[in-house]
Amino acid sequence: MTRVVDARGLEPPQPFELVMEALADLRSGESLTLLLDRMPWPLFRVLERDGYPHQHQIRDDGAVEITITAP
Repeated sequence: MTRVVDARGLEPPQPFELVMEALADLRSGESLTLLLDRMPWPLFRVLERDGYPHQHQIRDDGAVEITITAP
């Protein structure tokens, strides 16, 4: 089961803090889906630095959906 973190409508740094807390609870190979109002470029840099595979798409409703997998 994939956990969903819906951070739409929140102001920085709340979305970043929520996703970092959620990532700390993931086991290797587990995933979470993050929903945001905009692209989180600083988060992408942290994920790449820490080895978290991720992919993103823009949904029909305009939300950014990011799937992050624990290494």
